[in-house]
Amino acid sequence: MSTHAAIAAHANRAVPGYLVSALAISPASGLTAIPPRNPADPLASLGHTKVYEREVTVFSEGDAAGSVFRVMSGMVRLYKMLPDGRRQIIGFLQAGDMMGLAFAAQYLYTAETVTATTIQRIPRLELDALMDAQPAFARKLLSATTSELMAAQDQMVLLGRKTAAEKVATFLLRLSNRKAVAGGDERTIDLPMGRSDIADHLGLTTETVSRTLTKLKSSRLIRILVGGKLELLDHDALADLAGGF
Repeated sequence: MSTHAAIAAHANRAVPGYLVSALAISPASGLTAIPPRNPADPLASLGHTKVYEREVTVFSEGDAAGSVFRVMSGMVRLYKMLPDGRRQIIGFLQAGDMMGLAFAAQYLYTAETVTATTIQRIPRLELDALMDAQPAFARKLLSATTSELMAAQDQMVLLGRKTAAEKVATFLLRLSNRKAVAGGDERTIDLPMGRSDIADHLGLTTETVSRTLTKLKSSRLIRILVGGKLELLDHDALADLAGGF
C-alpha cells in the first residue's frame, strides 16, 4: 500500500477525520492573515485563506468533500447531529489544526467557527499532488493521523467512564497542556466556547457544566476571568480529580 493510500485508510477509520496540530503553524504564532511562503511549511503555498466571522458554518456534514482546511487563528467546533436531534461536539480546533482529512466523498461532520477565525482552504487535488511529490511529508501526515486516532480513542474511553467533575477537569487540563506545548502559559486557558458547547462535547447538560465549574471555583482549583479566560490555580489537584487524564 502506498503512503497516500495508507493515509486515506487511516483517515476513514478516524471519526471524525480531523487532525490536531499536525503541521507547522503554531497556536502561539498569532497568525491572522495569509501564512508566509515558508519552505518549512509544505502547505503554505496551497489554496487560499479566508477570515470567517464567529458562528459561521465552514462546511456541513454530508457536503461534497472537495477540500481540506487548516485553522490559522481562532477556534472551530466540529459536531455531528444524532438521529434524535441532539448535537455531539467532537472537537474544538485551534491554530495549526486540520479538518476534512477523511478521504471520503462527503464530510463526516459540520465545522462552525466559535470566534472570528482565519482558515486556509486547500483543494484535495493540491494536497494529493503535494503528497505524491513529497513522500516524507505524506509519511509525517500518516504518522500524525495515526497518533490522533489513538488519542481520540483514548479520549472516548476516558470520558465515557468519568464523572461530571472528572470530565470537566480533564477538559480543562487538555486545553492547558496544549497551550504548554505551544509555549504559552499553561495556567491561563481560553474558553471562548459557551457552556452549552462544553456540555455537548463532554456528554453533560449545560446546567451540570456550570454547576461543576462553580464547584471548582469554590474549591479554589480555578479562577474564572473576564474575556472568556480561566486560570488553573491548582494543576496537581485538578490532575488528581481527572484521575489520570
